[in-house]
Amino acid sequence: MTLTLYNTLTRRQEPFETVEPGKVKMYYCGVTVYDYCHLGHARACIVWDVVRRYLQFIGYEVRYIQNFTDIDDKILNRAFVEHSSMEAVADRFIKAYFEDMARLGIKEADEYPRATHTMNGIQRLIHELENKGFAYPADGDVYYAVREFSGYGKLSGRKLEDMQAGKSDRVNVEDPEYQKKKDPFDFALWKAAKPGEPAWESPWGAGRPGWHIECSAMVRDRLGDTIDIHAGGADLIFPHHENEIAQSEAVTGKPLARYWLHNGMVKVDGEKMSKSLGNFITIRELLDRGVDPMAVRLFVLTAQYRTPIDFTYEAITAATNGWHTIKEGLLFGQQYGEKLGWDLGIGNIPIPSTQYPAPNPYIERFQETVNNDFNFPGGLTVLFELAKELRREGNILVHEGKTETSPEELQQQWQTLVTLAGVLGLKAEIEAETDKNDGLNDAEIEAKIQQRQEARQAKNFAESDRIRDELQAEGITLIDSRDGTRWHRN
Repeated sequence: MTLTLYNTLTRRQEPFETVEPGKVKMYYCGVTVYDYCHLGHARACIVWDVVRRYLQFIGYEVRYIQNFTDIDDKILNRAFVEHSSMEAVADRFIKAYFEDMARLGIKEADEYPRATHTMNGIQRLIHELENKGFAYPADGDVYYAVREFSGYGKLSGRKLEDMQAGKSDRVNVEDPEYQKKKDPFDFALWKAAKPGEPAWESPWGAGRPGWHIECSAMVRDRLGDTIDIHAGGADLIFPHHENEIAQSEAVTGKPLARYWLHNGMVKVDGEKMSKSLGNFITIRELLDRGVDPMAVRLFVLTAQYRTPIDFTYEAITAATNGWHTIKEGLLFGQQYGEKLGWDLGIGNIPIPSTQYPAPNPYIERFQETVNNDFNFPGGLTVLFELAKELRREGNILVHEGKTETSPEELQQQWQTLVTLAGVLGLKAEIEAETDKNDGLNDAEIEAKIQQRQEARQAKNFAESDRIRDELQAEGITLIDSRDGTRWHRN
């Protein structure tokens, strides 16, 4: 039952061995805070949240760091358009980030370093690179000399000679930045200040850091020279993570990370998500439509974390239905526990696998499955098995007044489900009692849906949205798909 992980660096699955026994140092490349978080961010944050939870579940002490990139051209452009400041834009979207992640049940990291708060570490690292011959100044800029680092390309598998072929067709030789470089592959560690932009004093003049150096400095300042897990989206493998390795390892002479883990990208209806295609979906937009946050978590966890995942309304409908099954099981104790004579005071608390009082076949199967490169889809099958068994026993209890399985065994099954669901960040809340005579009946709901459909066919999208919002206010969630519109009461 040894945990094994697919390491992007070695391109193979390896046993997990930490730098320090029993402890994990983990860094996740977080978001650039110039806009609201989208479905891609949701997937990444859910995946690494569950990875962290699982490592803690199997007994590791995890120190989890996630950064914010709060100085970037996109942030500056937004500040310019809004007649605001870089700091105001960053602060607004950092606040929005925490709001969105709280709704998704994401546990907060142990620390959230910001690039603008790490200037001393950034400048110190650049200075060391310069002293060791891996960096050179050029008219207020500082560049990394890529060819000086013999290991460049080892993460992505790219070779400089292969990348050079055809590169001349994509380079503007008149570009002033290009003319400053000794080699086209060199990248900026420090950028000279431009008029009107925020800048920090440095040995090379006023300016700001390049993107890649920020993470190298934050990892080193918060976690040391070598960490256990460096995580991020697959789109960061090159050049960002490749450049991190070059910067950090050139100075320390040590591996930056033992394991490089990357989550797959999110598509929408089979296409890359983008604003130009009109399929760009933010987390808050999705949740404000009435999609249950736990269904979003379940949707993400039904796919192997390294593979691409396709967001469709059919997929989110299936995830919603799956969540209702697990939710029924999680609420079994509150619904039937008293009738079965349980002590509910000790029942609803997740227990780490290392603290289970006796061998538990469900825990063992879950752990054996997930230990295979964080196979969360396989782990979910154990949860569904438990939830369906509890639902079956609940039906028997309602109709026959007793269960087939002993109350003691049922409580253990429920406790196990609660524990494993907690590992995946799935939590069911007891819904407040409502007066069933209030609100719309089924026929009235169907009539409203028909009115909305007619509005959509007439391209009266404002009316369509109004009806959807009216139903949502009544506690009715609509889920559109190619087969029509489904609905359920929240």
